[in-house]
Amino acid sequence: MALTGMQIFKLLPKTNCKECGVPTCLAFAMNLASGKAELDSCPYVSDEARAQLEEASAPPIRQVEIGKGVRATKSGGETVLYRHEKTFFNPTLFAGVITSDSATADVETKLKAWNALQYERVGLNLRPELAAVKDVNGDKGAFAALAKLVAETSEFNVILMSDNAEVMAAGVEAAAFKNPIIYCATDANADDFGKIALDNNLPLAIKADSIDGLIALSDKLTGMGLKDLILDTGSREVKQALEDQVALRRAALKDSNRSLGFPTISFPCEMASNLDMEALIAGMYVSKYGGIVVLSDLTTEVLFPLMLERLNIFTDPQRPMTVTEGIFEIGNPDENSPVMVTTNFALTYFIVSGEIEASKVPAWLLIKDSEGLSVLTAWAAGKFSGDDVGIFVKKSGIMDKVKHTELIIPGYAAAIAGDVEEELPGWTITVGPRESAHLAGFLKSR
Repeated sequence: MALTGMQIFKLLPKTNCKECGVPTCLAFAMNLASGKAELDSCPYVSDEARAQLEEASAPPIRQVEIGKGVRATKSGGETVLYRHEKTFFNPTLFAGVITSDSATADVETKLKAWNALQYERVGLNLRPELAAVKDVNGDKGAFAALAKLVAETSEFNVILMSDNAEVMAAGVEAAAFKNPIIYCATDANADDFGKIALDNNLPLAIKADSIDGLIALSDKLTGMGLKDLILDTGSREVKQALEDQVALRRAALKDSNRSLGFPTISFPCEMASNLDMEALIAGMYVSKYGGIVVLSDLTTEVLFPLMLERLNIFTDPQRPMTVTEGIFEIGNPDENSPVMVTTNFALTYFIVSGEIEASKVPAWLLIKDSEGLSVLTAWAAGKFSGDDVGIFVKKSGIMDKVKHTELIIPGYAAAIAGDVEEELPGWTITVGPRESAHLAGFLKSR
């Protein structure tokens, strides 16, 4: 159970040194309790207190480090059953399967295609993270060669899939530098797979036929000293799989069952006969607690909608997506190009900038910090008032970039025009269209 701010405060040095970035140890404790600070920010916390805090403040679902390199990421670390209670932290990870009997040329072609699956959305780069290397014939040489090829020639991190300890050991030796996931330990091979994972300090996926079976397997492996586990309930029927995901999350969060407090891995590729159905099942896992989702292939028509779903669900509902305040150049503007201003809500920025680009009219777009609110909401909340906009324009530096004195404000903020004029004497304040879809026509007609 997470500690309160006061409980954390009692374990801190109480020096109020300010080296953590806040004025007092009490403020730091409150930030720790709310997840807004890291314990490492305090340079004077004792080893004993650090051990107590790390143990007590550990999330009920362990956070597992996945992979290394540019696509290194995390899974687990969740603290709530429902997103609106706080937020979900670590997004569902996507993997595609490559089998050990695949020809080298085919693998290289596939990896090249997969690596191109990167999508820009509201300023973020969306892409898959993992390649699942699957043993299909027990040939440890072929498995190791494939694992080495994927690990060394692509950005993808690796899931090694085999039920044979010798094959798995060969794959681990070939790809250990990428910190691969070992899949999977069962009752039959738990000792061998546990030793491989422990010796190489790698995350280990475990699989059983039931949740009770997972508990027994988890307890056995954690008793061996393993800390980073990933759970697979073994169900490949959609209804049962969903029930298992919910049961695992509830057991970890509501019942504080540490044996089940780990991220999960799921296999829509083993639950459907075509990619369309795989996508539907994967979408279920994205919304209901899937840590890693393994697909038979990665294609744009499947991956893009799943990534948008993931983006929507794992965007913190308490923190709107924003862009940095400042001046943005759209289409190489010059000293005579129009100047517009809007809020720093990410969606507002990308829609407005897109419409300006579509108009083919170069322009200066000023983005004012409105705490991530849209224009109408920011105006209603007093975050986009005339005085503030005028002051921002003067301080932004735009006056050094243009010769004219005209500012275009959003149509929904027409009420601030007078106040902006008072703050910017000599400037002409033009009210633009209310809807961004009309912006291109507005700019072309000027």
